[in-house]
Amino acid sequence: MDKLIIAEKPSVALRIALSLSESKPKTNVFNGVVYYEAYRKGERLYIVAAAGHLFSLHQRSKSYELPIFDIEWAPSYKVNKKAYFTKKYLDAIEEVGKKCSYFINACDYDIEGTTIGSNLIKDILNRDVNRELGKDSSPIARMKFSTTTKPDLEYAYEKIDAFDYNNMYAGEARHMLDWMWGINMSRALMNALYLAGIKKIMSVGRVQGPTLGILAQRELEIKNFQSQPFWTVLIEYKGVQFQNKRGNLPEKPAAEKALEDTKGSKVVVKDLAISDESRYPFPPFDLTSLQLEASRAARMDPTRTLAIAQSLYEKSYISYPRTASQKLPATLNLSKIISMISQNSKYEEHAKKLIAGSRYRPREGAKEDEAHPAIYPTGEMPNKMTDEEEAIYDIITKRFLACFDEPALVQNTRVVLSAGNEEYNASGNIIKKKGWMEIYNYYRPEENIMPEVKKGEEIKPDKVHMKEGKTEPPKRYTKASLIALLEKKDLGTKATRAAIIDTLSNRGYIINAKIEVTGFGMSVYESLSRYCSEILDEELTRTLEKDMEKISKGSKKKDDIIGDGKRIISGVIATFKTKGAEIGRELSRGLKESEAVNVLGRCSKCSNGDLVIKKSRNNKQFVGCTNWPNCDNSFPLPQFAKIVPLHKDCEKCKAPRIKVFAKGKVYEMCVNPNCETKKNWGKETKKDAEGIKVVTAKEILGKGKEEEAKPGEKAAKAKAKAGKPGVPKKAKAKKKNEEPGV
Repeated sequence: MDKLIIAEKPSVALRIALSLSESKPKTNVFNGVVYYEAYRKGERLYIVAAAGHLFSLHQRSKSYELPIFDIEWAPSYKVNKKAYFTKKYLDAIEEVGKKCSYFINACDYDIEGTTIGSNLIKDILNRDVNRELGKDSSPIARMKFSTTTKPDLEYAYEKIDAFDYNNMYAGEARHMLDWMWGINMSRALMNALYLAGIKKIMSVGRVQGPTLGILAQRELEIKNFQSQPFWTVLIEYKGVQFQNKRGNLPEKPAAEKALEDTKGSKVVVKDLAISDESRYPFPPFDLTSLQLEASRAARMDPTRTLAIAQSLYEKSYISYPRTASQKLPATLNLSKIISMISQNSKYEEHAKKLIAGSRYRPREGAKEDEAHPAIYPTGEMPNKMTDEEEAIYDIITKRFLACFDEPALVQNTRVVLSAGNEEYNASGNIIKKKGWMEIYNYYRPEENIMPEVKKGEEIKPDKVHMKEGKTEPPKRYTKASLIALLEKKDLGTKATRAAIIDTLSNRGYIINAKIEVTGFGMSVYESLSRYCSEILDEELTRTLEKDMEKISKGSKKKDDIIGDGKRIISGVIATFKTKGAEIGRELSRGLKESEAVNVLGRCSKCSNGDLVIKKSRNNKQFVGCTNWPNCDNSFPLPQFAKIVPLHKDCEKCKAPRIKVFAKGKVYEMCVNPNCETKKNWGKETKKDAEGIKVVTAKEILGKGKEEEAKPGEKAAKAKAKAGKPGVPKKAKAKKKNEEPGV
């Protein structure tokens, strides 16, 4: 029997072929696409790659009348010109599929992977991807694996699963609901804006709406926040501040009285408590916790983190990254993995320590995923990784080893001082035994050493004083912290949350690393809140998400959930048809306010447009002219930084000057990378012209005996040598009608 195995990516197809073939697999080519022919136990296997989604949903008719529900699956190259490269893959799979009578979906084991593979199997079997794949079809099956190593792929093939029909139905429901929701709501918004005389691409997806709502509500909290003064009374003794137990006092007279009473009284150690605490290691990573940690420790964008982790998975270095699990089951043969890691000189010492102590039981978290375990290194020896891959691999591997290690021992000290009727306290801690912290050096808790005192002892303070402060507004979300919140609220999926935030940014609804909602974004939120709050409704979105999970478990029907979605969409569209003009006026006002904020100055090249801050299609910020495409004037900007226009020109080159808030640094600069003011940038060995520290690769990844520093900045020194640290080269137009930086 000839079998067809469908992988999601070419690199995975090759690994499957090499793993399952009893001899060297034969490499064939059809229409420029490579596929493999292998033999195993007398059976011939054909292994092909899907290269992602080869089918997409689109509207059957050309009608623009809303709502739109007449949709069908079609080859992606027919739906989107940019996907034309997928035609050769589809042609190859169809051709090879003609030879086979048994079909195996070996795409990533999640709803997306099931959708990709099942659509291709439908196409091969009946040439109609819109028909149901009946259970009486030709033999079909599912390969389930969490790593692309040879042992796991062999095991997955030998223990092949029945086809996951319910996941297929859930995937179809998700795609259809998301498509119908997105196209109807987005077109309704654009139509409303068009009524106000403005043409602009807009979008609001099923999860985008609630996400924008969360950010807008935080924006309003910050805007409406009224800072209040408070006073704190402190005793300073041997470098430690003891704070009045009454905390921040809102009334100055009360604080002054406490200060006066303290100064006029003896200060005595009323209580002293010293205790040891076992601090256990963090659990292994799920995707969200990896994105959070990479953002904190490596300053890496969550979207980029996922892309790098996917690359490491395809190279067999780590397990499948799109997981919600913090569990490492014993069936993974954890002792063997640790033994393999011990062959890597970088982790040898710590891995052998675990082996010597037979420490093979991990510290796990509460989160579970039925499809995949937590993210872990496979033990395969990495080779030729990029700087970013090396940084993410290092974080994952050290976290994995740490979860088997001994707990750290921390000594906590709490001291209470009394002075008349007032009491003051302070706490400190020291690490007595590092335990797992030795290997997981991305976690470095501060140690606060307390002065040696005895209970009942009278001390002489170095200083007694009162400090004035002000209450602060709520903090803005970062991309990483917002992803964590969306997970907590059950909005979106682990694989889509970062992309949703990117879309909000690309549409001009939000800006900056510490996320701010633009005037345009606020106008979208306010108009939706007033006229069609269903789009922003977290509970509605959460319910639909849970319903799709029930489809995958067989407790709900696909058609019922899609029907519910259609009814909701129809109701919202009816509102837009009656209130479109009012919504359009609000959107127009917000858009004009946002554009005014982003103007840096007049364009010196064409004199007809303004230089404004823009976003490219890949979410990179740059300066461009509003007169594009008639004017291609553009300048690069530092990425992942807040840019504030100064509304003044450079004295040397007359280009606009800006203020940059980046990675804890604040500085002013000219946007022109060739400006005379930047001639000394990068020539200093340790700091650039703006005082930003340049970190070397040895400092970053801890090669040699130096203390390890933050990864993800390995390219900093190379950028410094290029002459413009943190400032990319000038954007160039790729095509005649493509905007610079796009």
